[in-house]
Amino acid sequence: MKKITLLICILCSVFCAPIQAQTETTEVKKDTIEGWKFTTIDSVGITRVKDQNRSGTCWAFSTLGFLESEVLRIKGKEVELSPMFVVSKTLIDRATYTVRMYNEPRFAEGGSAYDVIYCMEHYGLVPKAVMPGIRYGWTEADTLPVFSELSAVAGGYLSGLKKQKKLSPVWREGLQAIYDTYLGPCPTEFEYEGKTYTPLTYVESLGLVASNYVSLTSYTHHPFYEKFALEVPDNWRMDQMYNVPIDELMAVIDNALAKGYTLAWAADVSEIGFTRKGIGVVPDADKGAGLTGSDMAKWVGYTADKKKEELTKHPLPEKEITQQMRQDAFDNWENTDDHGMQIFGVAKDQNGKRYYMVKNSWGTLRSDFGGIWYISEAYMRYKTNDILVHKDAIPKDLRKKLGL
Repeated sequence: MKKITLLICILCSVFCAPIQAQTETTEVKKDTIEGWKFTTIDSVGITRVKDQNRSGTCWAFSTLGFLESEVLRIKGKEVELSPMFVVSKTLIDRATYTVRMYNEPRFAEGGSAYDVIYCMEHYGLVPKAVMPGIRYGWTEADTLPVFSELSAVAGGYLSGLKKQKKLSPVWREGLQAIYDTYLGPCPTEFEYEGKTYTPLTYVESLGLVASNYVSLTSYTHHPFYEKFALEVPDNWRMDQMYNVPIDELMAVIDNALAKGYTLAWAADVSEIGFTRKGIGVVPDADKGAGLTGSDMAKWVGYTADKKKEELTKHPLPEKEITQQMRQDAFDNWENTDDHGMQIFGVAKDQNGKRYYMVKNSWGTLRSDFGGIWYISEAYMRYKTNDILVHKDAIPKDLRKKLGL
């Protein structure tokens, strides 16, 4: 077992921690590193790679990146939306839910793609320029989120409330003050590019409609072609996802990309084949010695990090992924709801093997491909928890089955 549920909500924050403070950059993406060469087959327009830094807010960054691509598709213009507006609204809601549930489940800064859609529908969105959301920094150049103190303060506040016999009528105002102090107050009205908006009218101006977006997943413990709430900690709003066989889920991804849509992707990134290089593959670790040409005795003596290095030096044969393998990994906690990203294209490696192009939110300096990951079809089949996509991107025959 690689992860315990208690750690799931904070994995993004820990796994994504930078070596040193940095500002967001716009480096040109590479397509070749030692052992790997990729050629783009097709890709959909995306905005620049962002950096969630030391915060467990991948769900906000990835889904807003998805919505920014939607605005590119709908309006033909590039926008940059404020992650911290969404984070503030969502975490206030999640903290309120936690209080009403007597701190069960435990409060955390994690979330889901649906949280962003919910925020868009009920609270709206704002440009990042209107609410940067960062009111502190270790240095003047450090403009990226650092949530360790904020999460500790908010968590401590909620723990204190749990000890009370009766809550005062202003406990929620105290909670709001914490997020307003660290992230800044969420605007109710603002001027932008010569016009006055509320967060909701700004969404209207972008052509975004919350009801156009649906979530899909693929597990056998619920009936196919019906909706259910995926049982992961960060789906605390209990978003109802359409459940489809994995072959049809993959067909949705392919159809969306072919029609010019991107997808928000929730996945497990704890696999040995998911690397900081910018690769996501499923080599058979049990056959590692044979796959890598290593002496078995030497292979057995390798550390986990050394095995990972050997298995991801260059393309290797991968496991054949089945529906049952996915289910087993979910049931035994091997597949965890670790991280959110954006799927935007298809590429092939030097051997002609197909990969998905994925935009991450770890900045441009923490992968060898400038913030882009290349994810094999096997990895996508195995480690996808759920996707969010425009309903028009779903193949017509599947839409009919789902009643969309």
